Amino acid sequence: MAVKEIIKPSKKRKHLSEDDVSGLPTITVGELEMLSDEEDGGDAVSDDGEVDEFPEIDTRSDSDDSDGFEGTDDEDNSREELDGEEEEEDDDDSSDADSLHVFPKAKIIVSDITGQPKRVYPEIEPDYDSDSSTEDAPNRVGNVPMHWYDDLPHIGYDIDGKKVLRPAKGDELDKFLSTVEDPSAWTSAFDKNTQMDKPLTSEELDIIRRLYAGEVPDANYDPYEPTTEWFTGKGKEEIMPLSSAPEPKRRWVPSKWEKQKIMKIVRAIRQGRIIGSKPKTTSKFSFYSIWSEPSSSHSPPLPAPKPRLPTNSESYNPPEEYLPTEQERKEWEAQDPEDREQDYLPKKYSALRLVPAYDRFIKDRFNRQLDLYLAPRIQRTKLNIDPSTMIPKLPSPSSLKPFPNYKSLKYTHPRGRARCVSISPDGGWAVSGDESGQVSLWEVNVGREIKRWTFDSKIGAVDWCPRLDVSYFVVSVEEKIHFIIPPNLPNSVLSLTQALLAPSSLPPAPATPSPVKWVTPPTTAWSIDAPILTANLPPSSGLPIQLTWHRKGDYLASVSTGGTQSGVWIHQVPRRHSQAPFKKVKGTVQMVLFHPLKPHFFVATQQYVRLYNLSEQKLLKTLQPGIRWISSMDVHPSGDHLIVGGYDRKLCWFDLELSDKPYKILRYHTRAIRSLNFHPSYPLFASSSDDGSIQIFHSRVYNDLMTDPLIVPLKILRGHEIRDGLGVLQIKWSSRQPWLISSGADGTIGVWCS
Repeated sequence: MAVKEIIKPSKKRKHLSEDDVSGLPTITVGELEMLSDEEDGGDAVSDDGEVDEFPEIDTRSDSDDSDGFEGTDDEDNSREELDGEEEEEDDDDSSDADSLHVFPKAKIIVSDITGQPKRVYPEIEPDYDSDSSTEDAPNRVGNVPMHWYDDLPHIGYDIDGKKVLRPAKGDELDKFLSTVEDPSAWTSAFDKNTQMDKPLTSEELDIIRRLYAGEVPDANYDPYEPTTEWFTGKGKEEIMPLSSAPEPKRRWVPSKWEKQKIMKIVRAIRQGRIIGSKPKTTSKFSFYSIWSEPSSSHSPPLPAPKPRLPTNSESYNPPEEYLPTEQERKEWEAQDPEDREQDYLPKKYSALRLVPAYDRFIKDRFNRQLDLYLAPRIQRTKLNIDPSTMIPKLPSPSSLKPFPNYKSLKYTHPRGRARCVSISPDGGWAVSGDESGQVSLWEVNVGREIKRWTFDSKIGAVDWCPRLDVSYFVVSVEEKIHFIIPPNLPNSVLSLTQALLAPSSLPPAPATPSPVKWVTPPTTAWSIDAPILTANLPPSSGLPIQLTWHRKGDYLASVSTGGTQSGVWIHQVPRRHSQAPFKKVKGTVQMVLFHPLKPHFFVATQQYVRLYNLSEQKLLKTLQPGIRWISSMDVHPSGDHLIVGGYDRKLCWFDLELSDKPYKILRYHTRAIRSLNFHPSYPLFASSSDDGSIQIFHSRVYNDLMTDPLIVPLKILRGHEIRDGLGVLQIKWSSRQPWLISSGADGTIGVWCS
């Protein structure tokens, strides 16, 4: 392939003579062509719209062989022409370059990359008389933050683009030794651009000294130089005005508008509309009528209270019955002045002239002045109110019957404290557990024990399932929850209960496995004496101290004394799945409750009660009962009210629609409150305490939001003994009767009837 001829234009200007300029061809419109400096006008040929191709690069030009750069004859001719032109240009400009000597002469070499000739200038070697600015600032990064190079081994680039390495730095000891050895170390400053100390010049040190002394930084500035008088003095007066404009006519002609204004004032004075001020005369005495002012709407000030009149005991010759005895005198002197009924002792004198001067005259007058000056004199209307009318009128307890008022039955756990008790939904059966591991099932109406179960550890809680189509209860022991079916059930109820707790086909496993394991014994091992289903809690969970059911009977919540997730688990019995609703709860959970109507969940810690929405998984409200340690709580069947009891003997009633503070605080117990419970159908609730008593309250809630709940104390039931500082531990209401069942630390279960 033939390579086209390359003509390199000259970079130097060509000075055209007048003959050259006159010899240029005339350019007409439509025949305009752009020629290079080296092309002749006669040889220029149009390219007819074609684009010249870029010459190919010969890769063999990188070798040092003399035959490496091979081309055609056209290329050699073009190079010879180029050299000839350059020689002519050099001859033309040799005189100028020799006279200026600004730049060194360039060399023409062939590029190793493109294979084309190029001009190369030699490197500048500065002498002592040359500019040394490049030596003072070898780092050419410019005005950029130097912390960009903190993690790099270099601090910038020089003028050739090479990295400027970071200078070595010594430790603090090396810095100290350098300051000791170098006497001029204190006159140097750290240069961020070069990352080293740079000595300061004498001019810079002088500027620093002046700035430190509060002087002007410029040493040549004289603040006390004499003032140059430009316009003052002989021969310097201003003769010509500042402006060359002619002076306006209004400077010497009277103003027409001012004349009109003055004539207007003159006419007003003549007509009497403007009267001048007359000099004041003090010859006449001016009188003022003090009764001409309108009366004030304020009431007149009250008169000062009159001093108390003296009595018979203050006479100089009082009767004998007013004179104190010697014992009364000593008692009066022994009392404090503010505790005495009288601030004097009666004395008897035979004549008025024998009465001495009053020694407390100045003090009494001073106190009188203080009373008049400081004591406010306001007329107050005294109200005669009977204190008995201030007590709220409560209905008579006899009009609020029925409520339990006596103990009807008593059942005893002989081996330990009766820790927990629960009643079946129909109200006919009750189950109780003690600390020895014994669970007893007995009939409420007659108090006869039907069945007894014995476990290895103490019982934490028992609770009956609220469903009516099935019948079973749960018992919590150490790290286990047992599901037990009571005996003597109808066949239909028994079959439904067994199908619920031990179905033939197990439900599918959940997507997220739970650490709670559900275990059912084989069908051949089913027995009334053993639980039909057991939920094994995670290790180190501790004893579940509370069990509570959802109103539908499908979900069961348990609170344990230890373990993670604050010990709270929610168990779904039909699916055999357990989950911890909280990853972390502030404080130790004491008790939990399901809302009777909404998907809400109450969680009571030591000092707060939090209400959560389980469907939306968010916190709705935080109640502040003001109790040091919460022990129990219960929610009203309507779901709008909550009662909370604590170990500091307080019982707080909350209106959930009103506020997060208690609506009413009751203090009727003398010791810690252990249990609270609302009746599911009657307007009653009860509280039990370590003082061995049970208090029954009437609690009527109205549908009208403007009417406050009616809380009336009805009866105090006493029948449990106090053992080891513990009294009544738990109470439960019967669902269909106004009966109450209680379990105490003395090991007895009591049934209280109306």
